[in-house]
Amino acid sequence: MPISDWFKAREVRKYTSTSADMPGELPDGVWVKCPSCKHTLYQGDLDRAGDVCLHCGHHFDIDAPRRIAMLADEGTFQETEAGLTSVDPLRFKAAKPYTGSLEKARALSGLPEAIVTGRALVGGHPVMLGVMDFRFIAASMGSAVGEKIARAFRLAGQEQRAVIMVTRSGGARMQEGMLSLMQMAKTAAETERFARQGLPYISVLANPTMGGVTASFAVLADVIYAEPGALIGFAGQRIIEQTIRQSLPKNFRTAEYFEEYGMIDAVVPRGELHSTIALTLDYLAGPGVPNASEGAACPTGLDGGEL
Repeated sequence: MPISDWFKAREVRKYTSTSADMPGELPDGVWVKCPSCKHTLYQGDLDRAGDVCLHCGHHFDIDAPRRIAMLADEGTFQETEAGLTSVDPLRFKAAKPYTGSLEKARALSGLPEAIVTGRALVGGHPVMLGVMDFRFIAASMGSAVGEKIARAFRLAGQEQRAVIMVTRSGGARMQEGMLSLMQMAKTAAETERFARQGLPYISVLANPTMGGVTASFAVLADVIYAEPGALIGFAGQRIIEQTIRQSLPKNFRTAEYFEEYGMIDAVVPRGELHSTIALTLDYLAGPGVPNASEGAACPTGLDGGEL
């Protein structure tokens, strides 16, 4: 094969897309550049490492199905409230209609909403697991997201399960206006009602957890963990600096900053989250939480059903 033909073949070679952050730099689906240490990583090695850089420990973003597979005991997750989705109560239009944003988000993520909830076992403990997916309009909390979270807490209380919520969100969903802001109060109230039953609630803050999600259910847990380097807060750093007229530390609003000041319990690497949560449930699960042997396993996947 002449060398000129080899170059032509290389130019038209097809690759599967994995990252929108590096167009034209590296063949998509084969190599990924770490945004922190700039090392070039083989995608297969990155997958096996749980999407954590092998050189610097940078935690790449992952979607809800992948995170569920990492946290739930194999073959035990079953989705609940899969049919609960957002509508357009305000007929909101800006650069484009809200309905168009919803359709695009569903096509991009393959999910009906910005959070997936369901029954699962974690370390043998029956739990209600909720995981937010940033691909769906930045995992913003609209009416459907707030309702799914509220129903997850109610169902966990009825079935005497612990609750694990993994948050990754830009905050409230502006396209739903006041209806979105009301979800802060609703989820906070359900968290309080659940706490009165003495059942464990563990929150995991992933990058980023901002706005109304931070200001409601995400920080009301019995135990709060965060992934390394996660951005956590309510308002943007520039807004805060302009308000208080002071400069803020470079690491302000990071998981490590909040751990130092006692606002979260621990920064836990992604590869240790499953074992850490399981151990925490060993300590927190009192007599009101059924033994793992009482829960039946169910097929892996996001297809609904009963445990």
